[in-house]
Amino acid sequence: MKILRAALAAVCVLAGSAAPARAAGKPDPLTDAQREVLLEATTKFRDVKKAIKAGYVPTEDCVPGMGLHYVHPMLAADRDIDPVLPEILVYAPPGKGKKPQLVALEYFRADADQNVKTDQDRPTLFGHGFDGPMEGHPVPAGVPPMPVHYDLHVWIYEDNEDGELADLNPEITCER
Repeated sequence: MKILRAALAAVCVLAGSAAPARAAGKPDPLTDAQREVLLEATTKFRDVKKAIKAGYVPTEDCVPGMGLHYVHPMLAADRDIDPVLPEILVYAPPGKGKKPQLVALEYFRADADQNVKTDQDRPTLFGHGFDGPMEGHPVPAGVPPMPVHYDLHVWIYEDNEDGELADLNPEITCER
């Protein structure tokens, strides 16, 4: 299980990567209808046990500004972007005696040509372009390298002063 978690960590978005290719500033937020679709599909995952039962696997490292990543291996490996099936769920680390709190959804897709200088296959979610392409992030020894990829965070369960679709949330820390 530890090797599986380490391998899945390769899919996580870790701090210190190349800057995103999306325009600077706060992206336009989702519409109320779009937000409702995402909430309806993912509210059940506020219970981390239900996320695990649905196939999301926790990674071991907390990423400052993001939190703990729970990756669905099959969704992360396919080329589809389905708003109701996020590849990654992001949780704030639990406080003493508490469970992790769902704070964001993360959508992920590997870049088709693995070239950070081209972006013809940039995915979108409700018309919002993903960040990237970006190099894979550092992974533990013995874990396959993370591919060049695109990702998009949706801070739907936690307010984010930097915007609902910002990469990082300054309120999320890894302190427990």
